Amino acid sequence: MTVMQSLTRHLINPERFRHLASVAGPTTPDSTKRFPVFNPSTGELLAELPDMGAEDVTKAIDKAHAAQGHWAGLTARERSDVLWKWHQLILENSDDLAAILTAEMGKPLAEAKSEIAHAAAYLQWYAEEANRIYGETISAPSNDRRLLVIKQPVGVVGAITPWNFPASMVARKISPALAAGCTVILKPAEQTPLIAGAMFVLAQTAGFPEGVLNLIYASEGDAVGRELCSNPKVRKISFTGSTEVGRLLMRQCSDQIKRISFELGGNAPFIVFDDADIDAAVDGAIQAKFRNAGQTCVSANRLYVQSKVYDEFTQKFTERVRGLQVGDGFDPDVAIGPLIDTYALAKIEAHVDDAVRKGAKIECGGVRVGGSGTFFVPTVIKDVVSTMRLAQEETFGPLAPIIRFEDAEQVVREANDTIYGLAAYFYASNLKRVWRVAEALEYGMVGINTGRMSSEAAPFGGIKQSGIGREGSHHGLEDYLEMKYLCMGGL
Repeated sequence: MTVMQSLTRHLINPERFRHLASVAGPTTPDSTKRFPVFNPSTGELLAELPDMGAEDVTKAIDKAHAAQGHWAGLTARERSDVLWKWHQLILENSDDLAAILTAEMGKPLAEAKSEIAHAAAYLQWYAEEANRIYGETISAPSNDRRLLVIKQPVGVVGAITPWNFPASMVARKISPALAAGCTVILKPAEQTPLIAGAMFVLAQTAGFPEGVLNLIYASEGDAVGRELCSNPKVRKISFTGSTEVGRLLMRQCSDQIKRISFELGGNAPFIVFDDADIDAAVDGAIQAKFRNAGQTCVSANRLYVQSKVYDEFTQKFTERVRGLQVGDGFDPDVAIGPLIDTYALAKIEAHVDDAVRKGAKIECGGVRVGGSGTFFVPTVIKDVVSTMRLAQEETFGPLAPIIRFEDAEQVVREANDTIYGLAAYFYASNLKRVWRVAEALEYGMVGINTGRMSSEAAPFGGIKQSGIGREGSHHGLEDYLEMKYLCMGGL
């Protein structure tokens, strides 16, 4: 039996699974405190993990700092080989990893398997990119000098990952750091720490040296974040989460002018013009809105449809949404799993109530479902206006508000009227319109005639208050490198 098969069997028996932390990471907690991890579909206790605090974080930072010089001193090929082995182990154990992910996060098993494959793709990409860290030579102003630029790792990195993509975000965030020669302390979300622990088991098997990867389990992020931001041995913070927490971490990093990469909140518009292929737009909207039960930072939060095709799109879209089955992610017929917790349920209900009170009409859904778990029926609301909460705030759930618009100038203005600038989508066929709208939308990523655009080969990130920096692509590697200019005289 493989390690992952054993871990998957442990999921059936929470008492046996409690010991995952003791084998998952090199950090041994001082505290005897524990915190629970539950299955959001059933409420079942999956595990109780060590609840680490600031002292544990300091120890992890010290271990990472001690290992930094050795890891950075390896050749790019040596670091690449370990990352490549980790990628292979992830793929070999993908079914078991997906089962762990579905158990603790709730997403349908098919989506979980897709996420594990996506995580492995990031490891593969940066295993290859590790060998492509290039410097440069510069023409010197005199013959007795040589001017060069080299790139070196930033140093110890503190990484904080969210619960909605707890496997792919681990890989996307730390694989470029490892490829660049940085050591890492990872704090996964308290709702979904088990998949990170399982991935770290495989990382140890892949051969990462002691101290290169360090895992922190904690039920509260405040103490962990403060120590990562204030400890001078940590040279960079990489965080994915809410804009509010991002602001706090940014302030805490400012005293040391610490390097940061933040991927924060979104309020993505999804625009359907009257020259669009309506059936394709419906397909894209289903993908962009309901993947992971709408719990994605790039989820379509506001659906703008031009008046001429408003009724046709709404009717076809609603019909498709009515066919989305809600339930436990291990049921092969389920397309929509649970929301992560009761707070998420309360938020989506508040958004629906506010919209209906202000004149919007529910086309389908709008209610909780099931006697246990945190399930909400996929919901379509039409006749939405921009003053409603669901048009102003990120819902993070299976709620699709449809807003009517008249022309391109109006919809671009309304789409940009937000502090966020992560992702946007639009469907159109006129090439002139495609170029003009794509350039006018104030977002870091724009999907044109597609509802999915995430790729390890492309830069992922936002503008305005949706973040700083990029993850994925060769640009993601640059965020973990320092540029050093060398001027050699006396030649």
